[in-house]
Amino acid sequence: MNNEQDISYILNELGEENDQYFRAVTPPIVQTSNFSFKTVADLRNAFANEYSTWLYSRGLNPTVKILSQKLAALDGAEDCLVLNSGAAAIFAAVLANVKLGDHIVSVAGVYTWARKMFEEILPRFGVTHSYIDGSVIENWQKAIQPNTSLFYLESPNSWTYELQDLAAVAALAKQHQIVSVIDNSYCTPLYQQPIQMGIDISIQSATKYIGGHSDVVAGVLSSNKAMIERIFNSEYLNIGSGIQPFNAWLLIRGLRTLPMRLAHITQTTQRVIDYLKTESLVEKVIFPFEPNFPQLSLAKQQMKGACGLCTIVLKPLPIQAIETFCNALQHIRMAVSWGGHESLVVPRCAGFAEAEYDEQNTEHRMLRLYVGLEDADYLIADLQQAFKKAAAPVH
Repeated sequence: MNNEQDISYILNELGEENDQYFRAVTPPIVQTSNFSFKTVADLRNAFANEYSTWLYSRGLNPTVKILSQKLAALDGAEDCLVLNSGAAAIFAAVLANVKLGDHIVSVAGVYTWARKMFEEILPRFGVTHSYIDGSVIENWQKAIQPNTSLFYLESPNSWTYELQDLAAVAALAKQHQIVSVIDNSYCTPLYQQPIQMGIDISIQSATKYIGGHSDVVAGVLSSNKAMIERIFNSEYLNIGSGIQPFNAWLLIRGLRTLPMRLAHITQTTQRVIDYLKTESLVEKVIFPFEPNFPQLSLAKQQMKGACGLCTIVLKPLPIQAIETFCNALQHIRMAVSWGGHESLVVPRCAGFAEAEYDEQNTEHRMLRLYVGLEDADYLIADLQQAFKKAAAPVH
């Protein structure tokens, strides 16, 4: 993407053949399970190359194809697959590039379902892993074993936002014939394009900013055509986790407004963060573009923006105060995920028993805040009244 005109073309025109569907401005939902053929020869050709023709909607579907063309272009990739969740995209990308006896190097603190795959599923098939602090390139070099076949990145991650130097890690991977995979859900392709920096496979949860309306679950896997065709013909078709046509149509709808939604969320997030830094119960705010962020220079180098996800670290407080704050929010909802129209909060302490809480543990005092499409003053007022209740003496 060279300029805004390119983005406008991708989001509004690329892949859309209006003359084929009555010049409708919105593509149709091709809600069919399979496609028919006039001759045996045509059917034989479809069996031989399902990657390039309509045969069965578990593989290719016209509505899904329109979406995948747009998403691949946004990623700066040759092609992509759209699956029915981000977790499915991660699973397919990793499974396609490991075999018995292989080793994976992954950043620590990855998404829950990536971690479960590394720790619980792949060891059953003789695939091992090592976790590292991926912010230091030397750690990647030191972790390489003779059987290392895959680097797994997540930059930024979704709680403390550590980054990896994508170009440096990609170069190291290529030097050792290692496949590099990244979860790019935090930034979206509008704010970061890992493939343009040399990463082999870029993944994102389209549930989030791409959909934008909290009404569809999906995942995207982008790469070169050879990689995509290989994954399509094996893991993608075998797992049967491709996205359904109606959900693909919802994502096309979401893409139309993606730039303006990200711009609005970015502006609102900065106002909310500016307020949070004045709040007496807040110890600090973690956000990649904050002046005190340890990797600010790298963030500015490889990210165009940071969207709406930040982490609030509260000052040492009883767990009851944290729960009071969260329970008192009237408009910011308590829920997982991010990227939709609604602002959300997730307290780290919800992930473990109350008896395990340690107010001296910084992580236990974290609240992940997602800033949605609401007005900044509306959100700030909600945070203010909740903080006031959290600060009240406990009787």
